[in-house]
Amino acid sequence: MGLAPAPFNAWYFAWIAIAPLWILIRLEKSLKQIVVLATAWGLGYYGLALFWITGVHPMTWMGVPWLASISIAIFCWSFITLLGAVLVTVWSILFKFFTKKNNYKNLSNSLIRVLIGVALWCGLETLCSYGSLWWPAIAYTQSPHNLVILQLGKISGVNTVAAVILTVNGLLAEGFLFWRNSINLKNKILLVILPFIVLFFSHLLGYYLYQIPLAKDNLAPLKVGIIQGNIPNEIKLFSEGWRRAIAGYTSGYQRLARQGVDVVLTPEGALPFYWGDIINGSSFYQAVITEKVPAWVGANGRDGNSITNSLFTLTGEGKTYSRYNKYKLVPLGEYIPFESVLGKFIDRLSPLEARMAAGKANQIFDTPFGRAIVAICYESAFPQIFWRQAKTGGEFIITASNNAHYSKTMPTQHHAHDVMRAIETDRWAARATNTGYSAIVDPHGNTPWISEIDQYVIHAGTIYRRQNQTWYVQWGDWLTPMLLFSGGLLGLLKRLGVRN
Repeated sequence: MGLAPAPFNAWYFAWIAIAPLWILIRLEKSLKQIVVLATAWGLGYYGLALFWITGVHPMTWMGVPWLASISIAIFCWSFITLLGAVLVTVWSILFKFFTKKNNYKNLSNSLIRVLIGVALWCGLETLCSYGSLWWPAIAYTQSPHNLVILQLGKISGVNTVAAVILTVNGLLAEGFLFWRNSINLKNKILLVILPFIVLFFSHLLGYYLYQIPLAKDNLAPLKVGIIQGNIPNEIKLFSEGWRRAIAGYTSGYQRLARQGVDVVLTPEGALPFYWGDIINGSSFYQAVITEKVPAWVGANGRDGNSITNSLFTLTGEGKTYSRYNKYKLVPLGEYIPFESVLGKFIDRLSPLEARMAAGKANQIFDTPFGRAIVAICYESAFPQIFWRQAKTGGEFIITASNNAHYSKTMPTQHHAHDVMRAIETDRWAARATNTGYSAIVDPHGNTPWISEIDQYVIHAGTIYRRQNQTWYVQWGDWLTPMLLFSGGLLGLLKRLGVRN
């Protein structure tokens, strides 16, 4: 399973990689062994998928000694990997508990087990996605290479894809067990071919959704200029980085403005200063006043005595039109969890002295071009942020990211998340990153343009406003509660011996 996402991109393994764990849990009677098996599977998946976290080392540029830097990198990778393994272990224990009395020889029991297994997995992933640490949902193993199946995200979000993946794996596992233990040849054949039927028809439905013409719901075009500043973290927050930021983003803005773009998008923290200092006569601000083209600018805001990681809308007249403050901050990188307890023991992993404050959950980002769906960096992994803004009238997506902290695998996976968010909300997206990959993504998840990594890049591309609402945008993730209710009800009826 760990080979499915970037950098290996073997997405097809996701359709079979859960089945062996499923089989072993069904056969194992010892709780201890189930925990060992589930933990091993979780460590394999999350450990490989998240290995890019170790790319945060070295942090010597922040004043962190080399040995301490590698220790911090290993700790962060180990901690989040273990957290993922806990999710798999909890699922395995619950799955075993709710299915242990069902025999292998009854077809309806096998199907109910699949329903329960799928419901529990989707429920646990949903629960984790509301926390502070979340990234490798099972569905993202398909992005951006299996765009056909990702279209199902329009129905009920990311868990629609997860449910199909788990269903196919569960049916493969149950078919294997049923074939070994049942003498009913007809049911054996039926259960063996069922996963392939689900696989085929789910992709057929995805293909149908993929073929819907984009022009059908496109409204006014918006020509967006994207600047990828390519300023390494080693210098980003120091005098050399400040000079390069002002020079690079000012010249890039001027060139794009003269190309006739409607607006310019910059990455997260593009200008690493307080917003008040930027609009108080900086060369970038003067360029906006001269060219009169609006810009979305990544910079620091103030929130009392704290700072915010923000994206500002600056009009061509030099007015601050709107502001979005990053809501999902990176633990340890942007804030210290349980700071009152851990703050005295953990040195902040940032050269900034001020404390970072999170934005509100219900922010609205209006622009001169209509309401936007906006996210900053890490927030791309949290579909609820995009869903809420689409629900409240967001017509297009803009994301601003740094991505220079980690190895080159991370920007690839980050792009995969933004592809899923564009599909789920059926919106065009413009991505600006510091070092790559900046991109334009259409509502089918296609990427008409993507930048090279570790290069200074400017690009002018067109996105479109859209106001249509997918089932997911209208009703949210309605599939997960329905699965939990159905699985719980049928499981209870079976336990009570009620025949349906």
